[in-house]
Formats: sequence, C-alpha cells, structure tokens
Amino acid sequence: MKKEIRVIGIDDSPFKKFKYGNTLVIGTIFRGGSFLDGILSTKVKVDGSNATSKLINMINSCKFKPQIQCILLDGIALGGFNIVDINKLSKKTKIPVIVVVRRRPDINTIKKTLIKINKKKKIKLIDKAGQVYKIGKIYCQLVNISLEKAKSILKITCTHSLIPEPIRVAHLIASGVAFGESRGRA
Repeated sequence: MKKEIRVIGIDDSPFKKFKYGNTLVIGTIFRGGSFLDGILSTKVKVDGSNATSKLINMINSCKFKPQIQCILLDGIALGGFNIVDINKLSKKTKIPVIVVVRRRPDINTIKKTLIKINKKKKIKLIDKAGQVYKIGKIYCQLVNISLEKAKSILKITCTHSLIPEPIRVAHLIASGVAFGESRGRA
C-alpha cells in the first residue's frame, strides 16, 4: 500500500449536551498520515438523524472525492447520538469506512441509553455496524475493507498518536473553531 494513500478523517466539534441545534463536523483530507491536503465541513443536528446524509453529501460533492481511498470516523456517532449508518455511507460514497475509538464501546450501555432517551430506532444502526476489532491499542469497525488492509491504513495514518492523524487534526480544528482554541483529545 502506498504511504501517501489519500484518506478523509472526520470528527465533530464539542457541543452542549441536551441543547438542541447543530454541531460542526470537520473532514480533513490527508495523504497518509503526513500531508494535509484539504478541509471539508458540514453541520449535523445534535442527537438528530441526519449525520449519514450530511457526510455522504460532504464527501460526494468535494473535489477530492476521486482520490479518497478510505473514510476514517472518530466513533459511529456525531453530535451525541446522531448515529452514522456506516454501511450506507460506504455504499453511497463507494469508499470503505473505518470507525476508530480509543476504548471498546460498551454496546449494552449505549443501547440502554438510547431506550431511556426514546431513541430506540437507532439501535438498528449500532447492530448493523458490525463487529468491533482490536487493532493495536485502538478499536475499529470496518465496512467494505479487509482487516489486513485496515491495519495497513492505520499503520500509515497513525503518525503522532494512537488515533489516525486525519482524525486527530479534524478534532483539533473542530474544537478550535468551537472554543477559540483546540482542547481535549480525539
């Protein structure tokens, strides 16, 4: 695999819980884990259900689309519980998806919370997302990509932390815009 594989890393900006509205989502276009080539943005509803369509539109309408080989998501949800249908995202963009998280997700607790907040329909998206794999010290869910190829992409893109550089930089930009300076970790 080429060291300069073009990927997009996606993360949302911090938002106030229980405050409805939109939150900013940043996509960073990288060559491998070294070169930032572009930045995309969109907004999604906090705890809404438009994340998948917003990401599809953001990616499919950008000038970088023909070169993007993989979508890297920081978790399966944006803006709280605005859960991304990662299978649909991959199908509609024709690009494989790797969802990255630092800790193994507690699926049962997430499902209980969704039931408690009257968002039971979203459980189907979580179930549909598939198996969680441990790759090194992080956890991933994969769509339309083999475990071996995902490992290769992560090896190339995780240059400065456990998290792929495109996600890390998207997080820095999103939190910097939201707070006036970046904070926290992806």
